[in-house]
Amino acid sequence: MPKAVRNKLKGNHKLTEFYSRSLQRSGLFYGFPSEKKRMALYKDYLQYQSKILGSKAVGNEANLAFICIIIGHKDLAISLKSLREVSNGKMDIRVVTEKTLGMKVSRFPSLAGAVRDLDDNTLLFFLNSGDTITHDTVKVFTNNNDEADLTYSDTDRIDVKKRRVSPHFLPDWNPDLQYSTGYVFTGVKCKAKLLKQNSVKSQTIAGLVAELWLKQPELLIKHLPFTLVHRTTNKAAVDERLKDIRERLSDCTTAVASFNAELGVNHIQWPIASEPLVTLIIPTKNAKKLVQACIDSILEKTTYQNYEILLIDNGSDEKESINYFSELNKHPKIKVLSYPGEFNYSAINNFGVEHASDRCAIIGLINNDIEVIAPNWLSSMVGHASREDIGCVGAKLLYSDGRIQHAGVVMGYGGGAGHAHKYFPRYHPGYIKRLIATQNYSAVTAACLLVKKSLFLEVGGLNEKDLTVAFNDVDFCLKVKETGARNIYCAEAELYHHESVSRGTDHAPEKAARFNRELHYLKTRWGNYIDHDPAYSPNLTLMRENFSIKTKGEFSQ
Repeated sequence: MPKAVRNKLKGNHKLTEFYSRSLQRSGLFYGFPSEKKRMALYKDYLQYQSKILGSKAVGNEANLAFICIIIGHKDLAISLKSLREVSNGKMDIRVVTEKTLGMKVSRFPSLAGAVRDLDDNTLLFFLNSGDTITHDTVKVFTNNNDEADLTYSDTDRIDVKKRRVSPHFLPDWNPDLQYSTGYVFTGVKCKAKLLKQNSVKSQTIAGLVAELWLKQPELLIKHLPFTLVHRTTNKAAVDERLKDIRERLSDCTTAVASFNAELGVNHIQWPIASEPLVTLIIPTKNAKKLVQACIDSILEKTTYQNYEILLIDNGSDEKESINYFSELNKHPKIKVLSYPGEFNYSAINNFGVEHASDRCAIIGLINNDIEVIAPNWLSSMVGHASREDIGCVGAKLLYSDGRIQHAGVVMGYGGGAGHAHKYFPRYHPGYIKRLIATQNYSAVTAACLLVKKSLFLEVGGLNEKDLTVAFNDVDFCLKVKETGARNIYCAEAELYHHESVSRGTDHAPEKAARFNRELHYLKTRWGNYIDHDPAYSPNLTLMRENFSIKTKGEFSQ
């Protein structure tokens, strides 16, 4: 655009405002580094990795006491060359494919067939056809021959210029992320007896990992946070492994798994056998318009109908709000309770749980500035909350302008905790599809959180003594996680969260002091999760909530 025209347009105040709002909605400024910057960061990381692996190496000889099983035949020669170069031609290699191969290599039509004649304790290393390994791969996997039943590593790609690019820095074992994306799909080690004991039907590595876990959920699965495999992938391969996972879910559970072709992820609706009563607890002080938008959206849009609403009035003094709450109290699904006194988020919600119906099976903590988008939000969340091994269930929450406010909580952000993919555009897939995929996180926000009532009571509810406003939800989720339950971010449950509209920010001196006290409590109580959040890679930054690679300075800390 000519400079003169551009300057004239800049003088139009309304046009400038429109342009700024459009940029904000587009998410261009959500902070993710450019491709050039990402390549530079990864180059620095590889130097760090080389240093770490060099210090851990036990000599240069790799223990080749495992069999490599290659799945498929596409670009098979590339994988064979890589394996033979690293092992000097000494590695035992088996290929699983139904296609007749024009090369001298052991071929089997199924995974089960490939391991049938092997000793139970034989170590297996699985690789997709076309994938290659580094000079450190065999050494690191064999030197980590510990008590783990199954081991996997991070991956990257080799581009046309022979550069290592696009690292997938994975979390520790995350079963629900495996169901939705098949994030572990190459570079996996386990013993032959696992496959033989479980009579595996899988035909992909991603399906195999999901199947083994579904059949033996007590397995110890270890993540090696190093890029040790160069992956190749295409849409057909992704679709195939996600289909394999859906079929294994169908074999082993009563969940209904469907495929979202547009997003390239699996959606899983877990069964809701008896439609348990859900008590939705909404604390408020005044804020009639917010509460009305919240409750109207629940009543008008929610498809799951077995719920009650407890509106907890924390000392409202505006006539308009008081009159509205009085009218709400007449609704058959709504009860308004009075909780006078100082604002204490934890105490108010604990009070609400105490007054839930005796028939209540699931508690829902809902902020008064929440507004329903997806009608199936409660069905999706109740399905997860009803699972025996699931604790807290959080939702995908959007700011009023459509950007991401919450999609799971990551421990360690800013030294405490923060929200994954904060400010990303609504329809962005996120890092390795983690924004659009249901998965496990250590914690989720209580702005919209479901949990079994029995579990809420078991852990003592929210901490109303030490965490009156901030981090009480994080603390609660981690207490639940410590019981052995997994917490989950449900990507299918979409709602608006008009955050801080009702309560304001924490810039006042007394609020800042309280926030710092509560942050100190979090750091003291949950330092182990802050040091290493199993739902987040140690190679990703804690300086921003955007899944960028750490800078060189962060690795040296």
